[in-house]
Amino acid sequence: MDEFTRAYIEAALWSSNDESDESGGEPMDRNYDQSDIDADTLAEMVTDCERFQRENIEHIAWDNLAHFPHRYSTHERAGHDFWLTRNGHGAGFWDGDWNEPAASELTKASESFGGYDLYIGDDGLIYGSKG
Repeated sequence: MDEFTRAYIEAALWSSNDESDESGGEPMDRNYDQSDIDADTLAEMVTDCERFQRENIEHIAWDNLAHFPHRYSTHERAGHDFWLTRNGHGAGFWDGDWNEPAASELTKASESFGGYDLYIGDDGLIYGSKG
């Protein structure tokens, strides 16, 4: 699995709650990891990541990142921001880490995928649904 997709999945688990109580429960990454994702859901996530990268490769480049020290690679940042942007979180491609016009193009491309929600099934596996 490539680093874009790994970062996308990490962001998905970090930003999704398990709904284990009335307050929303715990972030999924506290008790779950990639191995807990249903095979079909994982395949769908991988396919979305592959398509996004293929369709936007010209904008996923080091030159398009704002120039300040980065802990993560360009592709890791892009995978993380793809998840956040497509789901309307308070950060993403548009928040200043990506230079224009790449920031706007990647934001528009992310939003075109629509939202994607994770939830815990009765069998204890993580499933996804397009919102």
